[in-house]
This record gives sequence, C-alpha cells and structure tokens, in this order.
Amino acid sequence: MMVSESYGFQEPETRNQRTLTVEAYISGKVQGVGFRACVNKIAAHLSLTGEVMNIEDGRVYIIATGELVIIEKFFSILHECPRAHVREIEYRETRPKSFSDFSITRR
Repeated sequence: MMVSESYGFQEPETRNQRTLTVEAYISGKVQGVGFRACVNKIAAHLSLTGEVMNIEDGRVYIIATGELVIIEKFFSILHECPRAHVREIEYRETRPKSFSDFSITRR
C-alpha cells in the first residue's frame, strides 16, 4: 500500500523527489525482539532521518523524514525484520521535522 494512495497526500509532479515527514505506529510482536534495531538499520541504509521508540501500549512509534518513494519502500521492508511480527502499520504525514540522523530513542 502506497503512502500517497492510502492517506491522500498531495502529490506534486516531482512525486518521487518530494520530502515529507511521516509518523507511524507499528503493532504486533514488535517489542523485546530487536525490532527497533532493525528499523534503525533499514532507515540508515535508506538515508532516512528520524526516531524509533517503544511506547507503553506495546506498539512502536516511528517518525521518519525522507523522499516519498523511500518512505514507501521503508514501510514495506519493515515486515522483513527477523523475530518481529508486524501486524499493522498505521501512518500519516505530519508537519515536516528535521533530524540529523535516524536513532533509537528510549522514553
């Protein structure tokens, strides 16, 4: 499922070059299995910036900034993290936010 199709993001003619910030909530077996480290590695490999953290309700929260096409790829790859079982990814575009890199944040 493409971010732009599912959530009505505006798409300029330079769709693949558009930079945006997306926040996501990942549910499933995603805590205590190395999922945040996997997310961090994938994001760094794709040159995304942002943060990933566990939240109290058992989900994982991600905020990521990058080109639309790269963010779409990022979310599709998350299902491949070993030992984790991603049941659902809820995401939406949010106000642009700039980060120096992608990091694991602990609350």
